[in-house]
Amino acid sequence: MMLIDEIKKRSSHVDAAIDELLPVTCPEELYKAARYLVDAGGKRLRPTVLILAAEAVGSDLKSVLPAAVAVELVHNFTLIHDDIMDKDDIRRGMPAVHVKWGEAGAILAGDTLYSKAFEILSKVENEPVRILKCMDVLSKTCTEICEGQWLDMDFETWDQVTELEYIEMVEKKTSVLYAAAAKIGALLGGASDEVAEALSEYGRLIGIGFQMYDDVLDLISPEEVLGKVRGSDLMEGKHTLIIIDAFGKGVNLGIFGKGAATLEETEAAVRTLTECGSLDYVKNLAISYINQGKAKLDVLRDCPEKELLLQIADYMIAREY
Repeated sequence: MMLIDEIKKRSSHVDAAIDELLPVTCPEELYKAARYLVDAGGKRLRPTVLILAAEAVGSDLKSVLPAAVAVELVHNFTLIHDDIMDKDDIRRGMPAVHVKWGEAGAILAGDTLYSKAFEILSKVENEPVRILKCMDVLSKTCTEICEGQWLDMDFETWDQVTELEYIEMVEKKTSVLYAAAAKIGALLGGASDEVAEALSEYGRLIGIGFQMYDDVLDLISPEEVLGKVRGSDLMEGKHTLIIIDAFGKGVNLGIFGKGAATLEETEAAVRTLTECGSLDYVKNLAISYINQGKAKLDVLRDCPEKELLLQIADYMIAREY
């Protein structure tokens, strides 16, 4: 099975459901702003994980589509607000929402996606107790994402961040939404609490690996592939695990927290981080988390959907952006 084809097959259903469940209505500019990043594409990994988890335990795509849309809207809500806080003006190769509609407009667009996610999740046809569990999972996840973002911003004012503190931050900021997607899919598919929790752990672990590798890509991928400024985390003074490891080795990076850098300065910093072994250290740790996540899928019967979930885990550390 070609993973990208299988993702596209399911994401096309998600896209159609977004059109139906989040139409552009009055006030039009608000909904255009809310739909802007959603319509710009994205990999749709989180809704795909949710759908595959449901299919792997015996459900079907159509019955969980509203939940898949809800997870994708939460993801995009976080991107809009992240770009405001990080002052990133480019997202997915386009001007960020706050660049086109202003900060106030972008905040409202993000808030709209957040609230609509729960409204849309409530449209799932399932046992009330399972829908309530899913609401609980998603609401707690949104709180943890905020906690993770706060830690991420807080770290910029710290002189030193430990590896454990970094992992706590990325778990809350990034991996909890993958965990929620997998758990919600399993719950709506009729899985036991034990199986749903194993799927949640799968999502949590591959989500951590995803973010670690994302930090690597921020440094090694060209801007035209990334869709944003290369090395932006470094210039913004973000304590990624690469930086934490490098600083622990006594490495000095002149562009860290500088706000801007030339291409030559960025390339010099990447060479330094490669030579000191920090990039390879984080790559290998990301692979370790991915493998731990894949092992959690042992609770599932062998089926095409399980194989796709395993392939998605591998894709987390094989992608180019």
